[in-house]
Amino acid sequence: MSAAAQSNEEHRSTRPATKIDHEVVIIGSGFSGLGAAVALHEMGIDDFVILEREGELGGTWVQHDYPGLEVDMPFFIYSYPFEMKSDWSRVYPTGPEMKAYTLHCADKYDLRQRTRTGTTVDRAEFDPSDSLWRITIAGGETIVSRFLVSATGLLVQPRMPDIEGIDDFEGKIIHSARWENDYDLTGKRVAMIGTGATAIQLIPAIADRVEQLDVYQRTAIWLLPKPNPKLSRAIQRAFEILPFLQVLTRWLTNLVVEISMGMGMIRYSRFPWIFDWIEKKAVEYIRGEIDDPEMAEKLIPNYSFFCKRPSFSNSLYATFNRPDVELVTDPIERITKSGLVTKDGTTREVDVLVCATGYNVFNRTCTPGYELIGKDGVNLGEFWEENRFQAYEGATVPGFPNLFLFMGPYSAAGASYFTMIDTQSKHMTRCLREARKRGANYVEVKEPAHARDFEKVNRRRSGTVLFAGRCSTANSYYFDANGDTPGIRPVTGFEHWLNSRFFSLKNYLIEKRASGNG
Repeated sequence: MSAAAQSNEEHRSTRPATKIDHEVVIIGSGFSGLGAAVALHEMGIDDFVILEREGELGGTWVQHDYPGLEVDMPFFIYSYPFEMKSDWSRVYPTGPEMKAYTLHCADKYDLRQRTRTGTTVDRAEFDPSDSLWRITIAGGETIVSRFLVSATGLLVQPRMPDIEGIDDFEGKIIHSARWENDYDLTGKRVAMIGTGATAIQLIPAIADRVEQLDVYQRTAIWLLPKPNPKLSRAIQRAFEILPFLQVLTRWLTNLVVEISMGMGMIRYSRFPWIFDWIEKKAVEYIRGEIDDPEMAEKLIPNYSFFCKRPSFSNSLYATFNRPDVELVTDPIERITKSGLVTKDGTTREVDVLVCATGYNVFNRTCTPGYELIGKDGVNLGEFWEENRFQAYEGATVPGFPNLFLFMGPYSAAGASYFTMIDTQSKHMTRCLREARKRGANYVEVKEPAHARDFEKVNRRRSGTVLFAGRCSTANSYYFDANGDTPGIRPVTGFEHWLNSRFFSLKNYLIEKRASGNG
């Protein structure tokens, strides 16, 4: 070693370690971020901070507030298993109820004082010399942490329709993800672009107050009846006094979903009859609800069930029977100053344009949503763009030590979003417990383990409905620019649950690195 190199090495090994502000930084305060925080607390880590770019913590159910907003899964499975609630008003809670539940959880687990709202993360960079993360906040502040949890969500960045002339429209434009409750739709002529999971709730909710509602459908959605009875005080009281009843209901619901989705979606190539049967029942439902047979056929999807996210509604189809609601399936050619023109030449004048057009998903602007730099200056967003979205068990990526992902590529499996939160929380805490046991400050998944996992994902996806079914006409956000489906892990929820608890820790490099070591 040269004298200069030896001098540099001695300087690096003797300089004081960088001061760490928090052991863990969590980016995002939605259900994932809050769930990660509770998991950290339960394992004994309380030195964490949650960074939230919005003005209030809570994520989706705090930020979204459009008319008719409801959960499209029953509360039995759409809630934390460690924080069950007995007094829901109905099986599928409303948006305001979910907002209240989110804030209740934040308060109960003392997470408000650990959350910095109005704090936008511009960049997070791993410093290999000290095995820590440097997180840069808009405005220039830097926060230093040992571990980083990215819980920024998936359905976050609204996507506006790319239609000629939309910037020329002189009426009101509202995206469903940024609803303006102080704007009065009464007596307005409204154009609704989209018929997805949001639109099916908005359409019946606003039809009574507007003068005319034109619904522009590009792709029909598979829709089933929504069994959504109100919960009597007796049932609420029973759940309160006998909490095991709700636990039992949760497990039975999960079992039903595991059987139907595990066989129908994940093993579609072996059991196509399951979704064939569901499609048949859905078609019968549509034809029974719609008065106009021609319109009914337009509302029947031409792709396999679950190629695009299906949903539930008891009121959408009846709304299309109204004389002041029109279903438009001719493609939109352009938007003018005062209306929309379809390719058949028809012009429909409107006062308000409602864009229920979803979100940008699985591109670097939203996943991860900020500049995330690992070892050797590798940018995770660029890496995913160039090498396809991938992550070991949906949780970690080689070259990005001390980083844990929630809603990472191929992390979602099972009944609900909360299944993903549970598996990713368990994956994270198993790694961190082992690091504490060894006195380690460095945790990184090994490349061979990651490669095996990605190979398994790509091998097993071929039997799912997304690749073995009829999905070419679905226009589904499940598919990214590479034709992959990184939002869904091709395993059952139970299998993912088991893997999160029993994956081999030998798949990780977990060690103590001295300050100054790269």
